[in-house]
Amino acid sequence: MAARGTHGMDCRSSGSPYTMTQQTKRFDMRRRCIHSPEPAPTRGCPPPTPGLASSWRRFVIPFVLVLIACHPKVLLAADPWQKAPGSTPGAASADIGSPPGRPFQPTALRSESLRGQILPRDHTTLATELPARILRIHVAEGGRFKAGETLVTLDCGIQQAQLRKARAARTAAEKIASVNAKLAEMNSMGTLEVATSAAEAAKARAEESLWAATVDKCSLAAPFPGRVAEQKGREHQYLQAGQPVLDILDDSRLEVEFIAPSSWLSWIKPGLEFVLHADETGMEHPARIIRLGARVDPVSQSIKITGQLTGGTDGLLVGMSGRIAITPPHASGLDHTTPGPSTPP
Repeated sequence: MAARGTHGMDCRSSGSPYTMTQQTKRFDMRRRCIHSPEPAPTRGCPPPTPGLASSWRRFVIPFVLVLIACHPKVLLAADPWQKAPGSTPGAASADIGSPPGRPFQPTALRSESLRGQILPRDHTTLATELPARILRIHVAEGGRFKAGETLVTLDCGIQQAQLRKARAARTAAEKIASVNAKLAEMNSMGTLEVATSAAEAAKARAEESLWAATVDKCSLAAPFPGRVAEQKGREHQYLQAGQPVLDILDDSRLEVEFIAPSSWLSWIKPGLEFVLHADETGMEHPARIIRLGARVDPVSQSIKITGQLTGGTDGLLVGMSGRIAITPPHASGLDHTTPGPSTPP
């Protein structure tokens, strides 16, 4: 009886060579065609059939090369520094957003894309100096207030009780010191007792002053007139010392802040006028530069510029932004607001 081997061969009892099955023959043929270094015809292997990827490359790649060779505008679009045929001097500078003769500036610093933001001159965050519960917030978010007006009242029952205790102790100490002083005049009290009673009276007065100052911190007053920008605490909320309660700002004096190229420092000075085109209002708001930044950013080669709105501020809110239009002095000979091809003299 014949026995079947592990590789698909029939073991004949007659002693003839092993006979492989048809499946094993096809497997050996495929392995010989793939791994043999000999050419395919010498191995008896069929030539490979071209696939979809090779056919696609065969037709598309020559077409793209011909398209690039026949249309030079494609090359000009790939190279922003190359001038197109028939372009006037300075056209390349206009394409990259910088005036003729000026170094290239990043997109965020191009004069036609300068953006300004409206900021308040005075703004701060009011925080409690005592660990206490908020008893009442007198001005809601967005409400207006006057300078010195009480904005927040804290629950300071314990501090007020300590103040009353300190006042009573101060009254008692002062009376004792007064009696001892009269007894000393009649030689009925020693000098040491008189000095000690006077020191106790001074100590009691200092204790009263301490608690009086603590009670004064139980209410937060407005340092300037303005509006409540954000309410960070709620009534009946317990706050730790230093925890913010209100963000306030003065919207009567608004400023405009923007970032300009540092190369403008040769002509941009305080007092120079510019215009803010606010996106939210769609109107032009005149302003003038009041101060320059203290340092230049070496990475972006930019400097912070701050201006003050000179016209009416009705309808303007903090946080609004818009496009900056600024014209350099006539002596510079350049218009940085609308850079473009240079005009021959």
